[in-house]
Amino acid sequence: MSSINTPVLTDTHCHLDFPDFEADRVDIIARAKQRGVTRMITISTRVRRFAQIAAIADSDPDIYCSVGTHPHQASEETDVTVEELIALSTHPKCVAIGEAGLDYHYDKAPRDLQNKSLRTHIEASRRTNLPLIIHSRSADEDMANLLEEEMGKGEFTAVMHCFSSSAELAKRSLALGFYLSFSGILTFKASTELRQIAKNTPADRLLVETDAPYLAPMPNRGKRNEPGFVADTAAVLADIKGVSVNEIARITTQNAERLFSKMGKQSTVLNTMQLTSAALLPPLSAHFLEIKGL
Repeated sequence: MSSINTPVLTDTHCHLDFPDFEADRVDIIARAKQRGVTRMITISTRVRRFAQIAAIADSDPDIYCSVGTHPHQASEETDVTVEELIALSTHPKCVAIGEAGLDYHYDKAPRDLQNKSLRTHIEASRRTNLPLIIHSRSADEDMANLLEEEMGKGEFTAVMHCFSSSAELAKRSLALGFYLSFSGILTFKASTELRQIAKNTPADRLLVETDAPYLAPMPNRGKRNEPGFVADTAAVLADIKGVSVNEIARITTQNAERLFSKMGKQSTVLNTMQLTSAALLPPLSAHFLEIKGL
């Protein structure tokens, strides 16, 4: 097969510190790179475990990390301060604050504590100029109102990670200058409304992610997700936007470098690499047949 120049992909949200990856993390990272996913950001869910996350980032020149408390853990880490987040974020491989947010679906932490934690993270994002990674589930109105209120106190940048919320929250988030990151959910047959939101999202506000080990895209739905699978989500996003896989990889890579500016172009991997056309394209046809019900 002939080779093509393909801009590299970045998995902007995965959880490489989770036990699911303990046994074969090195192999998972290698498989991701073979598919053109040459940079990964492993996302913090507990500030108290930042040392482990940073160690994973330090183990590979193409892995980066964030620092923050997931809304599920908001009641466990009530003592996390803006100053602590700022201090930890000075780690050379830490490129973002979060993930933090509101999750009213599971409600694993009291909503007032989720709210307080999110505002703490926003202030840390504001003061460090690092982007905030936002988790939002079943909390659209409260989330939009809080973000608009906080933006009035001072600007900050953010990404709505694993976006699967309403078109209204997408509209209000984009109006604030935020990015929308699409996960494997985009590839699910029932995600018609989400694909329309992706279609309407400006190209310069698009990101792709896995949220691995969760939410594996088609054709691996139901299996353990891993960073290499972001190529499958990117392929579907390319179809939605009416562009080539190469072009969506270029767009989302540029967006990732812009948003996660501390990461920038630090990767030891060249901005473009030689991949066979088989590296990204084979899953496409069967995948789309399933989505379109053919």
